[in-house]
Amino acid sequence: MKNRLLPKPMIELLSLTVFLYASVVGCAFVFQRSLLYYPDKSTPSLQLSGLRQIDEISLITSDGLELLGWYRKAKPGHPTLVLFHGNAGHIGHRSLKILPYAEAGIGVLLAEYRGYGGNEGMPSEEGLYRDGHAALEFLNKAGVPVNRIVLYGESLGTGVSVQMAKEYDVGAIILEAPFTSLGDIGAHHYPYLPSRWLARDPFDNLSKIGEVSAPLLIIHGERDRIIPVDFGRKIFDAAKEPKEMKVFSNVGHNDLHLASVSQMVLEFMSRRLPPAH
Repeated sequence: MKNRLLPKPMIELLSLTVFLYASVVGCAFVFQRSLLYYPDKSTPSLQLSGLRQIDEISLITSDGLELLGWYRKAKPGHPTLVLFHGNAGHIGHRSLKILPYAEAGIGVLLAEYRGYGGNEGMPSEEGLYRDGHAALEFLNKAGVPVNRIVLYGESLGTGVSVQMAKEYDVGAIILEAPFTSLGDIGAHHYPYLPSRWLARDPFDNLSKIGEVSAPLLIIHGERDRIIPVDFGRKIFDAAKEPKEMKVFSNVGHNDLHLASVSQMVLEFMSRRLPPAH
């Protein structure tokens, strides 16, 4: 009877291949947070931001961190917009994004994360949720009615916004370039890795969006290669009414600010928010 075992060189090659693949998977698991979060750890300058009549504040988390934030109170009759930014930079890089709303009399809170903008701590999904809670609790203590709060999530910040909108009866939620889950995004970009299994911080927006009752606006760029627009469409399809979605044909992930986003957001808020009492 012939020996059906693989030749020794082939066995050694297969063993080496398995070892190398397992090493890649192990490194991806261990170092994934350093690949996911790109914080600018320097303290942003309010003076250089171009924002006027806005104050530095402290957001106190449930695990005892004191986080930097920027806050401007709304003018009478106007809502307050809370910005949860994406995975890179810090709140100082979002001053131009928030400026049109501040100029329109909207209250603004630029909520910073742990590990970003000079803050202590290390970012994680659980940690960012704690940071989101701290931002909304600050507004509660400031006397802002929860139904006059608008959550604005940008990229990674859509995960924080969806979780907060699931827990709080906010007035509205705006998602810029949302994803279904970070595991899905990993699988899209790295199909050779078991990304959904590896994800320590899944931010599973798709499983949560159906529990959000606030009016929803989704904004996405047709040319987005980081979070392709199909992910935003899946979130839209799974969401409850009332919901709206606008896809800009000539922009991608990092240049949505070139589109007329702020005017659309202002119009959305004026239509969807309950009147101030």
